[in-house]
Amino acid sequence: MRPRIKLPRNVPTQSIAPRRKRNLTYAFIAASIFGLYYLWSRPIDPYSVPFSQHLGWMNDRANAVKHTIEASYDWRKAPFHNTIKEYTPLPTGVPKSFPAIQHKFAPESSTQKTKRERRRMAVRNEFARSWKSYKQYAWAQDELAPVDGSAAESFGGWGATLVDSLDSLWILGFKDDFYKAVKAVAAIDFGKTSSSSISVFETTIRYLGGFLSAYDLSHEKVLLDQAIQLGEMLYRAFDTTPNNMPLDRLFVETAKDANSPPSASLVNICFACFASLTMEFTRLAQITQEPKYYDAVARVTAFLDRAQNTTRIPGLFPISVDANSEDVSLGSQFTIGALEDSSYEYFPKMSALLGGLEPSYEKLWKASASMIDKHMLYRPLIPDSKRGSELLFCGDVSVNGDEITLQPEMQHLTCFVGGMFGLGGRLFSNEHHVDLGAKLTEGCIFAYKSMPSGIMPEIFNIAACEDRITCPWNETAWEEGVRRYSYTRTHKDFQTFVAEEKLPRGFTYIRDKRYLLRPEAIESVLIMYRITGYEEYLDHAWDMFTSIVEATKTSFGNGQVYNVMEYPPATPENKMESFWLAETLKYFYLIFSPPDMISLDEWVFNTEAHPFRRPALVKIKG
Repeated sequence: MRPRIKLPRNVPTQSIAPRRKRNLTYAFIAASIFGLYYLWSRPIDPYSVPFSQHLGWMNDRANAVKHTIEASYDWRKAPFHNTIKEYTPLPTGVPKSFPAIQHKFAPESSTQKTKRERRRMAVRNEFARSWKSYKQYAWAQDELAPVDGSAAESFGGWGATLVDSLDSLWILGFKDDFYKAVKAVAAIDFGKTSSSSISVFETTIRYLGGFLSAYDLSHEKVLLDQAIQLGEMLYRAFDTTPNNMPLDRLFVETAKDANSPPSASLVNICFACFASLTMEFTRLAQITQEPKYYDAVARVTAFLDRAQNTTRIPGLFPISVDANSEDVSLGSQFTIGALEDSSYEYFPKMSALLGGLEPSYEKLWKASASMIDKHMLYRPLIPDSKRGSELLFCGDVSVNGDEITLQPEMQHLTCFVGGMFGLGGRLFSNEHHVDLGAKLTEGCIFAYKSMPSGIMPEIFNIAACEDRITCPWNETAWEEGVRRYSYTRTHKDFQTFVAEEKLPRGFTYIRDKRYLLRPEAIESVLIMYRITGYEEYLDHAWDMFTSIVEATKTSFGNGQVYNVMEYPPATPENKMESFWLAETLKYFYLIFSPPDMISLDEWVFNTEAHPFRRPALVKIKG
């Protein structure tokens, strides 16, 4: 606290300025102090800590800001092996005028507000419960084990949950905890790790994305300092390869050694690991104005732009990419789920993040979106054909010769695709894509409601209609689908088998019955609510939230569910990944918040639900 300003003692009255001048001086001083206090404290969410606690988090903030990082290694001084002589600069020019993404919401009634705020507080309380246990039992560790209250290391030992939750703490109004967390993350030593190698993808989306988002929200310099340290380390994943394509895993100690030989070649790398680094490195480049970070991912994008029409399904990319020879022509398996998901998601989001100044992202999105629509989206065969006409799922495809085969298997991971189509449709004025986004989101809502626990499983199959227009219920086709995937002659009776497995009509196989606390379904529900303003999405979100909490709640937090086909649910697994606090509960909180909180016209989320600020000069139409 600054000392009070007092007049010096024993000063003759004639030496004091006239009353009017003195009063103006006092007024100026008072205004200055108030202004400094306002900038220091920043706006407080109405559901933040009580005013009596403000001084506490202000002191934590002061301690965090003053903290000096004493790392064992400065990654800015790490050696280079394949130095780039000329960097691709960030695009410059007048940003594109994008259409508005968000619906123009009418003022809500007092009844609507009361209901919404009650739900918002329920989500906030669930977050507070898990966070309290993390603070008490796993502080600065990667994860809290929610059943026994122990701690676990899973992502480098740098406090994945701590960093991943920074922006959630800010958004949900936990300012006291936010600044305590800032102080703790300022002490993270990225020169040491509990692992010999780290996942470049996971470290980028969770840690780097977490730092950058929290910095965008709070402007705390120590967060940017840590982002730069981490960015420099991750940049070595591009430097150690001959063609500057990224590695899947970075060996930390090897990257420090100037005498260690660079990687002679690249093994095949999953498409998501290869092409899902663009948002984080671009945002780091935008904030620091350091072009090498943008250059690293711009080279990957340039390759994708060249190669998109050389795959076995032109427009789409296979699960595995040969980054060494920069060849995508051999892969025969295609998905929007695990191993590929976020790469497609980043195409429209990168266009928004760059203000539309790099046209390759719009081109990549439009070409891939049309092929996803053509080959991967399918209408489910269910008894209620009218309801079925409102639903879409996104399966996998394989190529054998000239034949493209749909595998009608849906992953919970793939539920992000509804929001992706909705967002892309709004950005590029394609109402067909917005409609696809709505139907894909409805598909995931339907899957949640169809399960005994009210929660969608990790992976399932559902019979596919031959076309999306006309699809009457066909009992024989459903039974054939069940037999194909999981039914054998050892079962005495088909109906008995269906009853034992609790298979809803239309569903043919529940390959993975778990729920891993994933956020993808509520992510799409939130985005489609923000786009359309349809209030029914709020009720769907509440049903999802209450079902998830009932099945996952433990003494210390929330754990993964072993079997969503059981009700009442069994004791959850002793596992709570950082994205429970970083993504799932954040999305639930935002859908029950006023819709201008983290507006999609001002922010764009990375794949770990970390919001990055969109260019300020972008003009929004509508």
